[in-house]
Amino acid sequence: MMSADRETNHDMTNSDITLLLADATDEVEIGIAPYEAVIRGGRRRKARRWAVAAATALVIAGSSATLAVAGLPGGSGTVTPPATQAPTATRADLYTPQRTTLATGVEDGKEWRVVIDVWAAPRSEVEAAGQLEAMGEYGDVPSGVTKASELIGKSSYVTFLSDGDSADRDNRRPVYEDAFEVTDDPMKGADVQSAAIPFRTTNEHVQRLVIGMVGRDAEQVTCTWRDGTKTKVDRPGGNTAVGTDQPAIRRAEGSPVDWFVCLAPKGTDYGTADVTAMR
Repeated sequence: MMSADRETNHDMTNSDITLLLADATDEVEIGIAPYEAVIRGGRRRKARRWAVAAATALVIAGSSATLAVAGLPGGSGTVTPPATQAPTATRADLYTPQRTTLATGVEDGKEWRVVIDVWAAPRSEVEAAGQLEAMGEYGDVPSGVTKASELIGKSSYVTFLSDGDSADRDNRRPVYEDAFEVTDDPMKGADVQSAAIPFRTTNEHVQRLVIGMVGRDAEQVTCTWRDGTKTKVDRPGGNTAVGTDQPAIRRAEGSPVDWFVCLAPKGTDYGTADVTAMR
């Protein structure tokens, strides 16, 4: 629910948003992101990277090269549409993400799930301003966005790991964040792109959780772990329904690519993710 200040303050400019987001960013310790350590794949899409692999930042903690996620308080400093503007006919699509659960499981008695939010592309600055406000309420504000106009024509997405059945903004860790654009190269054949983060933050210093994307032609992805073991993820055949507790290549609402999730066994971590079967 919006705060009273945000319900009554309709006069913020994009400059105001920029300053407020910059202030929030100053509070986050950002290190050099070790991209090659966490991103693997073939030919990448041509999308502009807002942030990849652990969303807003990857922090190197000490000499152990432990990856930690720095969250962005996306709710503060965004702007609502001016009071004089009537809501557009597509408000429900623009201001509510299309949410898909990609994977669920239980480890050490604790439930977990991986979810993706996909936001429809706004067509004007007014629509973009309203979407930026809504993203803030969901905790989905892209980390590199400083003004609403940067959302125009882009379908933004955020994937995140959460505990249990909760997708609350305070109970999740972003993993993969970017946007789909009409100028993107389509993913075809063996194209794959993936990112990994530690599955547990308190006692784990290896990248065990892998989230990746593939094209519609991919029938199987194989995640190979550092110890040489493998996890195979298949696309369900026909109208076969596969529960989220079973690895599978899945469609996500609003996404032009398909998604997979792999979790490495304890004691090892991410090696590679490859498309090993195609249509």
